[in-house]
Amino acid sequence: METVSTSHAHGGTQGVYQHRSAACDCDMTFAVFVPPQASKGPRPVLWYLSGLTCTHANVMEKGEYRRAASEQGLIIVCPDTSPRGDQIADEADNWQIGTGAAFYVDATEEPWSRNYKMYSYIRDELPQIIAQEFPADMSRQGIFGHSMGGHGALTTALKNSDRFKSCSAFAPIVNPSTADWSKGALQTYLGADEKSWRAYDACALVQDGRRFSEFLVDQGSADQFLNDGLRPWLFDEVCKAANIPLTLRMQEGYDHSYYFMSTFMDEHLAWHAQRL
Repeated sequence: METVSTSHAHGGTQGVYQHRSAACDCDMTFAVFVPPQASKGPRPVLWYLSGLTCTHANVMEKGEYRRAASEQGLIIVCPDTSPRGDQIADEADNWQIGTGAAFYVDATEEPWSRNYKMYSYIRDELPQIIAQEFPADMSRQGIFGHSMGGHGALTTALKNSDRFKSCSAFAPIVNPSTADWSKGALQTYLGADEKSWRAYDACALVQDGRRFSEFLVDQGSADQFLNDGLRPWLFDEVCKAANIPLTLRMQEGYDHSYYFMSTFMDEHLAWHAQRL
């Protein structure tokens, strides 16, 4: 693991790191914030998954999480959103497929299947690095994210409920199998058989019997993608049918931007800290 840069804020340390990923067969970058309490012992880990077109850096620059993470004593891990490099498959003219748009799946279709293994990267490979290199209490992990990253957080938590003790999301894509801006990506990465998409669809996973302790979802009422991409009411419906506690908060006047997410970041970190 190579240290790219480090900085200090609110008594904690934030670093950007690179390593050679076996899962994605390329160099991957991620960021980690370590709170000051880590000097006295291992701290809970909260994973943040970013949205379409983002890198690990977007939430670092705009998420405004460091003060609250320091107060709550949380390690924050910010992976990248996809493999990157000149030899990595991409659709340069399509922001919904390829670089920055891996949708946290393990692709099965060529040429994507060689590198686009973000689910395995988040579930298996990167946690091993965090456990080895940082003062992390891996028995206390939570996960959250924004937009495509909210989709990744919900689906990863539902499939790994024994690992994650908390899960929240900002404006998540809850039913990507039917959403206009995500079903094309699922077909590209996973093939034409829509049954294979269900493993990466939060609504479908709940319908198919996956369970989680509870969820917190914030959604802006003025989000331009609300009706054709996000549709949180669909997740609300399946959670109610399955008796899964979901707090869905429609935030009046907020759009899809990081202004929305950073406004409620403190509340999400406090919510996770209570459960970790």
